Amino acid sequence: MGVVIETEIWENNQSLSIFIFISCLLSIICLPQNSSRISTVFDQSLSSSSSSSSSFLKFQRRFFFLFCLSSVMEGMWSVFGEYEVTTYLNLNKEQMILYLIVGSASALVFGTCLGVISDLIGRKKVCLMFCVLHLFVAVCKMLFSHSSIWLASVCLSVASSIYLFGFETWMVVEHEKLGHRLDSLNEMFWLMTFFESACLIGSQVITNWLVTGNDKKNMVSTSTATALLAVVSIVAITRGWRESTSATFKEYRISLRTHIFSDKRIWLLGWAQSCVHFSIAAFWILWAPTIVADGREVNLGMIYPCLLGARMLGSTIFPWFINGPLPLRTEDCLVYAFIVAGIVLSIVAYDYQEIGILVGLFCLFHACIGLVLPSLARLRTLYVPNELRGGMISLSLAPANAAILLCLILRCYNGILENSTIIAFGAIALLSAAGCMHFLKQSGKQSPHQNFHKH
Repeated sequence: MGVVIETEIWENNQSLSIFIFISCLLSIICLPQNSSRISTVFDQSLSSSSSSSSSFLKFQRRFFFLFCLSSVMEGMWSVFGEYEVTTYLNLNKEQMILYLIVGSASALVFGTCLGVISDLIGRKKVCLMFCVLHLFVAVCKMLFSHSSIWLASVCLSVASSIYLFGFETWMVVEHEKLGHRLDSLNEMFWLMTFFESACLIGSQVITNWLVTGNDKKNMVSTSTATALLAVVSIVAITRGWRESTSATFKEYRISLRTHIFSDKRIWLLGWAQSCVHFSIAAFWILWAPTIVADGREVNLGMIYPCLLGARMLGSTIFPWFINGPLPLRTEDCLVYAFIVAGIVLSIVAYDYQEIGILVGLFCLFHACIGLVLPSLARLRTLYVPNELRGGMISLSLAPANAAILLCLILRCYNGILENSTIIAFGAIALLSAAGCMHFLKQSGKQSPHQNFHKH
């Protein structure tokens, strides 16, 4: 978790944070300016030269305003949640384990079908559901001192599932309806990863500012902040965005069977997405126990922003491969990124390292993830119809959620799995995802990949 509760002994060198910040800044400033596909978000003078660019910039700002609010909401719970349930709610180890299992089971049971529902009833309504769930949990915490932690676990797990696909699918569909250039989605994808990581760091700053001591009022203050963000987001969604077109269940079922279940390329892409989700979830569950193994004392709150900063840096690398002079296809980039991330987790799993080396490996892992996330989003645009995008993402996450649930049960109740074994599973998953991208490249040579920038 990211809250700085007390000063620990080991702290990472500040030069690492400075290096990541400068690298991100230079990567953005030096983006391939000779490409006509570079976003005007960093050059507004170019955006005003035509009405289409101005319209896209307006669309971009409105979307990222809402997406950043949602990311801060999501981050405040992920940063403060573990500290809250162990300190204010006095959950013991067994209850904490059950809390994690309930959340994973909720994501598996409800999250799997939410993407399909969003494609049927409209993405706007599902994004509203995300905000309402956060608002409901926040209000319950403010009104009831002993609100049900299990109900909160279910609601927030469902909200997290929506966050993984809801805003992306809504943005892509609205982008198409407004008639913006198809290649501008590349900018949206890497900026989503960049701003999401920045907002998660911001949520840590906000939460650490609100948490000052052991007074139970601190839990109310964080809930109040979340409730305010949720209300602003609800207003922004209802007043500033149109509803996406919905489809009948019969039409959707036929399209799902025709385009998703019958296309092996989408199966490969879905498995890669599932592997990424599992490895990220395994990392965030086990990164702190791995660092503090053997009684080592560490200031975890100072490491958390470095990891997300590394992911921001990885996201800025994406335009260099897509728009720059490097002649690499998206599948090639993913193969290399998956292999590097898999090797990193393999080292973490089976080779004892000093804390400084572990932090460096963790940063490298997140840099790879920062490149992977927008790359997978781009491939979804190439192979998955927009009207099926939410269902494809949520269905592809089901195996990962099931694997996470199984690992929690086997590790925490039966003691069969060790932490290192779960991390090794994450490494194997990433290496298998690299294989999927290799086969996807072979099977997609005649895909619309080459025509992506001609629209």
